[in-house]
Amino acid sequence: MSDRRPYNKSARAESQQRTQQALLDAADEEFYAGRWQKTSLEALAARAGVTKQTLLRHFGSKEGLLLKALIRSYSQVHDERWSAPRDDVGAAVDNLLDHYEAWGARSLRIGAWLHEGPPLLAKLSQAARQVHYEWVEYVFGSWLADLDEQARERRRAALIALCDVQTWWLFVNDLGLKRAEIRATLIDMIEGVFREQREHDAGERTP
Repeated sequence: MSDRRPYNKSARAESQQRTQQALLDAADEEFYAGRWQKTSLEALAARAGVTKQTLLRHFGSKEGLLLKALIRSYSQVHDERWSAPRDDVGAAVDNLLDHYEAWGARSLRIGAWLHEGPPLLAKLSQAARQVHYEWVEYVFGSWLADLDEQARERRRAALIALCDVQTWWLFVNDLGLKRAEIRATLIDMIEGVFREQREHDAGERTP
């Protein structure tokens, strides 16, 4: 009997984890499809193949489920963005495009819900923006570090805007550019940010 208890405990834990993941997946699907405010606890539970009571036991409420789902997404995004190598514009742009192709529409969905969705979205959206700012400083940090404070802030702002999801969305949807064209354009523009500074510095050193 004692030999079976650890197995049963492990199997129960694995079953609970699968249930939680299924519920988180259901929340993701409903939220990013724009149906979150209209969907019910019963519908979310049914999509995950469990009961409403099971959902409440694991997450406490509909808002609790959404919070955990978005935190999971935030963690995944952070890990993916920080896999980019530093001081390599091409690799940084590849990382960015991989991320936006997988998450860009979802990021915009959160932004669109800022003023109409649950209050926690504002906090998570701010956290996502902070991740983007920190990513810019991470991948381009050594180049930014060589600048004086005014030049650094100006070029940091330019990089944040160039690498923003809204810029990617404009390229894809408004201009209809393919990935290769977007990649080349972003590399050109990002390198231009630092080329301008190098030319400025060289001009100042010229007698």
